[in-house]
Amino acid sequence: MSADDSVFTGAVAKFYETYMVPLIFEPYAEPAVRRALAPDVADVLEIAAGTGVVTRALALASDERVRIVATDLNQAMLDQAAAIGTARPVRWRQADAMRLPFADASFDAVVCQFGAMFFPDRVTAFAQARRVLRPGGRFVFSTWDRIEDNEFADTVTAAMASVFPSDPPRFLARTPHGCHDISEITRDLAQAGFGTSPRIDTVTARSRADSARTPAVAYCHGTPLRDEIEARGDLDQATSAAEQALTERFGSGPVDGRIQAHIVTVVNTPL
Repeated sequence: MSADDSVFTGAVAKFYETYMVPLIFEPYAEPAVRRALAPDVADVLEIAAGTGVVTRALALASDERVRIVATDLNQAMLDQAAAIGTARPVRWRQADAMRLPFADASFDAVVCQFGAMFFPDRVTAFAQARRVLRPGGRFVFSTWDRIEDNEFADTVTAAMASVFPSDPPRFLARTPHGCHDISEITRDLAQAGFGTSPRIDTVTARSRADSARTPAVAYCHGTPLRDEIEARGDLDQATSAAEQALTERFGSGPVDGRIQAHIVTVVNTPL
């Protein structure tokens, strides 16, 4: 992972919320929340909250007595999330998952949707999640499966290779789809100190949009792929190439592609 892969600027945050959230993140919010919440949960921490799609789902699904703290490394993402708001108050806080600023055993559940792929050291980040969990608490996180099983991302990546053949942008394959190996995820959790085997559910959903233009803009403008493109050439040209490739594969009208992810649930039983 490049050091820049985890940087989401204000411009990216707006496109991320407008395009990426409904395209690929909303379908996985409810399943993550359902796995994290239990009748005895009183304190929930979300890490890598992004623009708050899971935060909003947590606020809707939980009792008002449940405390929700939502964090992200990038303040621009939290600013976007706070501007949208939630059904009831939550606490927004900028925080690095590698060094969580919370006391040991502070939470009954830790939730992270599609953030683990960005951690520079997953074992360290997982150990931080375990540290702030109370005994018996749940760590629930999701990661994308192989890029080949996520059709829009795969198509856009191939299109970028055609535009920049000598140095193709590989952000989507390298980082969002770079943490799909179940055996590696299981090993990292064990090394982080989780004493039980995780439950890993591979969940397939559909990504739908009114035209190929939407996923083209989503991936080229609403992720750090944008920075890779702009470092090489023209963003509009690359977006148009992505749109053309998506149209050729999925048609000129509404588009519908497969997305696939792993949802991991592990209980904090020490080794």
